[in-house]
Amino acid sequence: MIKNVLRIALRNFRKDKWFSLINIMGLTIGITFSLFLVFYVRDELSYDRFNQYADRIYRIVTYVTEKDKNTNFTYTEAPLAFQMKKDYPEVQEAARMLSRERTLFKIGDKSFFETKAYYADSNIFKIFTAKFLEGNPNTALVEPRSVVINRTTAEKYFGKNVSAVGKTLHTVYDLYKVTGVFEDIPENTHIRYNMLISMSSDSNNYNQNWGSFNYFTYALLKPGASQQAFQKKVDQTVAKYVKPVFDPFGVKMRFYAQPIVDIHLHSDLEREPEELGSMSYIWTFSAVAFFMLLIACINYMNLTTARSARRAKEIGIRKVTGSKRGQLIAQFLGESVLTAMAALILSFLLIVLLFPLFNSISGKSFSITTLLQPFNILLMLSIGLFTGLIGGSYPAFYLSSFQPVSILKGALSKASGNINLRRTLVVLQFSISMVMLISTWIVYSQLEYMRNKDLGFDKNQVMTVVVNTGKYEPEKIVAMGNDFRGLSSVADVGIGGSYPGSGNTSLNLFRVQTKTGHLDKGVECYGVDAHYFTALGIKVVAGRNFEPADTSHGTMVNESFARHFGWDQPIGQRITFPGDTSAKDYLEVVGVVKDFNQNSLYNPIQPLLFFYGPLNNTYIMKLKPGNSSNTLSQVEGVWKKYFPALPFEFKFLDEGLNSQYVADQKRGKIFASLAILTIIITCLGLLGLTAYTTQQKQKEISVRRVLGASVGQIIVLITRNYFWLSLIAASIAFPVAYYFMRNWMKLFSYSPGISAVPFIFSALVIIITALLTATFHSTKAALSKPSNNLRSE
Repeated sequence: MIKNVLRIALRNFRKDKWFSLINIMGLTIGITFSLFLVFYVRDELSYDRFNQYADRIYRIVTYVTEKDKNTNFTYTEAPLAFQMKKDYPEVQEAARMLSRERTLFKIGDKSFFETKAYYADSNIFKIFTAKFLEGNPNTALVEPRSVVINRTTAEKYFGKNVSAVGKTLHTVYDLYKVTGVFEDIPENTHIRYNMLISMSSDSNNYNQNWGSFNYFTYALLKPGASQQAFQKKVDQTVAKYVKPVFDPFGVKMRFYAQPIVDIHLHSDLEREPEELGSMSYIWTFSAVAFFMLLIACINYMNLTTARSARRAKEIGIRKVTGSKRGQLIAQFLGESVLTAMAALILSFLLIVLLFPLFNSISGKSFSITTLLQPFNILLMLSIGLFTGLIGGSYPAFYLSSFQPVSILKGALSKASGNINLRRTLVVLQFSISMVMLISTWIVYSQLEYMRNKDLGFDKNQVMTVVVNTGKYEPEKIVAMGNDFRGLSSVADVGIGGSYPGSGNTSLNLFRVQTKTGHLDKGVECYGVDAHYFTALGIKVVAGRNFEPADTSHGTMVNESFARHFGWDQPIGQRITFPGDTSAKDYLEVVGVVKDFNQNSLYNPIQPLLFFYGPLNNTYIMKLKPGNSSNTLSQVEGVWKKYFPALPFEFKFLDEGLNSQYVADQKRGKIFASLAILTIIITCLGLLGLTAYTTQQKQKEISVRRVLGASVGQIIVLITRNYFWLSLIAASIAFPVAYYFMRNWMKLFSYSPGISAVPFIFSALVIIITALLTATFHSTKAALSKPSNNLRSE
């Protein structure tokens, strides 16, 4: 029987190649991009699960509550890991990681800046899983100045198939002995590291300081240990060690044990080491993947039922000669599954070809090995079978239900299928397409708004250069800054400990005078020199800029700082440090600068405080318009004069600010691509429905033509239904899109709002596309000869 089904299916494919091609193409598009979305979702859900003990690993994070603000961040104090291991028997291991600043490492004539380097406790590999290629993971990080590196880093410095253990890596001032090499960790982790340095190498490793928050702290619980019970004990740690330190200042703190498998999709904390995902996108992409498959199946149903007249006599004759309905159902389902499998093979090839493009859009690193994973092979076969059975089910049961007498008399129209069902399905297609178009438009509008919004400073033609030598060298900092200012192509040069978009501010506790008394509050702050604000075009709105005499007590604040503490006259206000009663160590406000966005537009402008710090390591250079390559050459020449051993590197401020929104840009590109593909698949479905409609109305169209109807009137008669279907779809899509995009825009502290333009534009696109597609078959039907269609009953 199977052989017979295949023979008839192949015969029908050859008989109507165009029909078969459209069917296979629609299914191929649906399957291909549904699989891309499935791969994306699976990768997002798999973060950190490669660790052997992933279900028992927790990151301890800090929740800070002040009188007027809550701050939640990923750091904890240095002693916490040791204290948990000592006090709680359910803690199998506890360890810390501390981010190391971007540092140049070299060996011989090879040198590279490392940005994924961390200090780590010696037991870190008892918590995290890493496959060691050389060295012992249990002892590799015990000795000071020891370092373990991943395979890629080892090959970068020492070459392939060369042992790295025992060799030495140099920084400008330090030596580190390589004690281990591990296989590159997967990219789907919340913290990526290429290099781990023994924690004992860090001179600032204050093991007993409960007031310094700089460490990522991890705990591995013993099998069977309860997260809830562990959380209660962590709360006890806060009460015993942290509360006495911060309660006098009105600051409440709480530690929370966060499962590492939840970090990527569920965390909303500050100072995350890597870009986070979003569970809302997971649900969205999962739904889109399902609907793309559903639309592909709908198209197959419509195209197959539209073609029913061509196979009606075949069905009638087979029934008269004894074929049972079950045999006919098996025939049509077999053809459908065969079509789906052909589409699946094409999808496999198309996915392989499009992997580089999809990776560039999504930021993933899929390859053909992704496809060949056993689970994904089973998934693809399941999707092909699902698509074939679902897509072929309605045509199979519909076509096999024809009555032989009616068919052989030519009365196929009396056995008409459910046109309302197909119209409902088309409305669903239109609605999905509109929602995706609206969402794409709004996402790109928000991103464009963020790129062009006035941030309170001049980000154009501003270059940042950071000195990372691992040693404090004030004389070189001052001298190089003066040489930069002497360049003809440089308009101004400021020096600071941070700059907008860098996220490199400090959070310090200050005691500030308010109208209702003194308030202890954590405030973001960093040091700048007198040129910093002029180089960035930030205006001083009250008082004056920094002067050399401000080294001891002078400070400047932004407008939000003055407004937050209710200062009507901020100049001359004094800020002290909690617990200091000497009255000698104070800061006095000498100037107020206009508010500017220090962080991304996801965050509102916060109170900022600036120290006078002309010896920081970051240069902010305002360049004059002109020959950029000549300017870079001049700046590099000055750099080489003072730091000949360090490669010259720079960033333009506007590019760095735009990089803050890379995650949303990636997802926006995915949405845009899927919106276009959804429209393409919908057009294929419309071809099927218009083919069916014109087939059923062929005699009516011929009669109207004989009675004098024009081609234009016939086209309007057939296509007007699709206009109304588009309007119905818009009434469904508009509120759905508005609801989801309004919630998405709540992620941003600043947005242009949601206008009517995306909704109107999306509706017009779908309406015009639908009418043009429907016009194709209606024009063909209207131009056919009436005599050919009215020749028989």
